[in-house]
Amino acid sequence: MSNFIKTVLIVGLGSIGRRHIGVIKNLFPKINIVVLRHKRCDKNNIKELGLYKCVTSINKAIATNPQAAIIANPATKHVEVAKQLASNRVNLLIEKPISDSSKGVEELIDICIKNNVTLMTGYNLRFLPSLIEFKRQLQENKIGNIYSIRSEIGQYLPSWRPESDYRSSVSANKSLGGGALLELSHEIDYLSWVFGSIKWVKSHVSRQSSLEINVEDSANIILGFGEFKGIELTASLNIDFIRHDTTRKCFAIGEKGTLLWDGISGKVEYFEKGGSDWSKVFLSNTDRNYTYSEEIKSFFSSIECEEPPYVSGDDGLRTVLVVEAIKESSNTGSIIYL
Repeated sequence: MSNFIKTVLIVGLGSIGRRHIGVIKNLFPKINIVVLRHKRCDKNNIKELGLYKCVTSINKAIATNPQAAIIANPATKHVEVAKQLASNRVNLLIEKPISDSSKGVEELIDICIKNNVTLMTGYNLRFLPSLIEFKRQLQENKIGNIYSIRSEIGQYLPSWRPESDYRSSVSANKSLGGGALLELSHEIDYLSWVFGSIKWVKSHVSRQSSLEINVEDSANIILGFGEFKGIELTASLNIDFIRHDTTRKCFAIGEKGTLLWDGISGKVEYFEKGGSDWSKVFLSNTDRNYTYSEEIKSFFSSIECEEPPYVSGDDGLRTVLVVEAIKESSNTGSIIYL
């Protein structure tokens, strides 16, 4: 793999940009890594991270002739830089969310199609073995017809990245594309991946806590998937920045029992109809870089084999459209159809 890819551009040098650098260095040590950021890297940055170059302008970045780029700057800047790179035939992996709004995303997708550029959205949870197994069990009819879905994700924002001040983070700032909905939009992506496209939403979005942020910290959402095997399927989704017991779970409730995915412990469990306790179906303890490694390998493979990416630009756009519908529903108090 990666006979074609000699140079990769990383846009942004925050925590996720640094994570991608480490993953690429580990997987493909011979690939040159160029970083584009708004301020200069010092020599220690370049040496410590093993960079080929660090540049401060998009033109200088393009001049290094990257075959691929990972867009890891704030979401409000994604589309602007991605369009310029796609116009120069640079393949793109854009960190989630693909943008803070749907504006300009269709145009970006069109530019990528016109220039035969791979466009992948960075919803790395799709590479998590436990979530893949959860989906497989449901497809294989483990719980029969699915009646209802409960999904929840919560973590206290100040403890999320304890080495930095949460108030200056992307998550806490509207101008950077923050807020619980966009930052935790993995849940919207995986629910549509597992259960089908979302048809309508009804929601209440709010700022409940005293956290010093100018974005929502909580969202309570009902998602409608339309009919699933003759049953009107809905999911309740709770997202927040305020929960102290870090949680990521999904319960699928069906005619033969309940299937539980626990994204923190890597477990899939089953409570059989008429049973008295949960039984373990699957357990996978992967390290934190596992899904990012699989994502990078998948991205490079889709470029070299000229195959559609595992998570497309259209997938990224659909998730942003759902987020916009959730906000509109909360503002208007009505069901919003997609």
